[in-house]
Amino acid sequence: MHLSSPGYLTKQERIAVLGVDDLLIRSLLDKNQFHDPLDEALNLGISSATWPLFGLLWPSGQRMAERIAKRPVTGERILEIGCGLGLSSLVAHRRGANVTASDCHPLTHAFLDENTRLNGLPPMAYRHGLWGTAALREDGLPVLTSAQDDGVSGLFDLIVGSDILYERDDEGTLASFINAHAAGVSEIWVVDPNRGNRSAFHKHMARVGFAMHEQVLDQPAHEDALAYKGRMLTYTRG
Repeated sequence: MHLSSPGYLTKQERIAVLGVDDLLIRSLLDKNQFHDPLDEALNLGISSATWPLFGLLWPSGQRMAERIAKRPVTGERILEIGCGLGLSSLVAHRRGANVTASDCHPLTHAFLDENTRLNGLPPMAYRHGLWGTAALREDGLPVLTSAQDDGVSGLFDLIVGSDILYERDDEGTLASFINAHAAGVSEIWVVDPNRGNRSAFHKHMARVGFAMHEQVLDQPAHEDALAYKGRMLTYTRG
């Protein structure tokens, strides 16, 4: 256990990802951590209850990291959205893939930099990524966490995100964000722990030209692993 400066507790663990070497990951101690003295997170729509979620490891992220570990490394551009601790991005980065991690939490970049350092890796590309009404200021320009963290730009061949369908999105802002950053020929991977918003997301993705395939990822509990229920959603275009 480590007391971070300022205001929150962290821990460091060795995380196993099937198919690759273990990774050292610094994360928040638990979901009770909170420190937002300047309201940076609050101004991005991140409440005290959701503030610590970026800094915890989640089962869906583990499934995505395992799939990334099997992806052949080519020259393709990869973007992880809502990356949190960026486990999938770290796996891809260590394997030599051209990957950019993105999230909207003010502390994500610092945690990502620390975890690349812990694993002896060079710095990884990181961009501020936020969709929906919270992504825009009153003047219509993108919200940025700092002068150093620019928003996501450019087109990507593969976009991945785990547990990103956690709220209703009637306007299709997530699909629009993905469409804005997906190459004409591209693939999208989403691991969804059966949140209940999958059907609407399918429709929005179909409207921007993506075909969808679902794979059930349900696993019973075994040894030290908890049971998991969810789906891998794969969208392709072009």
